[in-house]
Amino acid sequence: MAKNTGARQMAAARHTMLEGQGFASRLVSLTEATPASRISLRARPEAVAALSKALGIKLPDQPKASVRSTAAKTKQRVALWLGPDEWLVIDEAGADLMGACAKAKGLHAAVDVSHRNTAIVVSGQGAEAVISAGCPQNLSLDAFAVGACSRTILGKAEIVLLREEDNVFRVECWRSFSAYVLAFLSDAARAPMI
Repeated sequence: MAKNTGARQMAAARHTMLEGQGFASRLVSLTEATPASRISLRARPEAVAALSKALGIKLPDQPKASVRSTAAKTKQRVALWLGPDEWLVIDEAGADLMGACAKAKGLHAAVDVSHRNTAIVVSGQGAEAVISAGCPQNLSLDAFAVGACSRTILGKAEIVLLREEDNVFRVECWRSFSAYVLAFLSDAARAPMI
């Protein structure tokens, strides 16, 4: 049994992978997104309604679609369609997404990926050009409208890309690739065409 010596225990400070890093120019800004709770969700069609209700957000059912919650309680939550039975759910308020899914009936698999992923927000008039420097996808507004999302690549890293506004993108990536992704985007932002 350990004795309480009266000494204060210090909690470990939590730091993000890209803390204090970023890039800004006249046409583009790269910033680390707000820390968030995330789940990778797989579900059969018969479980989607129950999961949508439990999460407080309708899971999208179309390719490249995302849905952002409009309810005050879950306003900072977005669900991204990644495949016919797969979604990435992000909550910037740090909600217990796993607990919400546990209440849903129906066969599904939810995995907390909050500590695996991080995100970089690419914004400004040059945002589309910067991402296009390493992403083979057509990112024009006609092909990739506001709210569009997809799993794709940036350089040599797998990412999940979400267009939040005309000139604002969220680049989700694994934490272990975040320094590479930020460096790639920063180099692209320094290119003469930007």
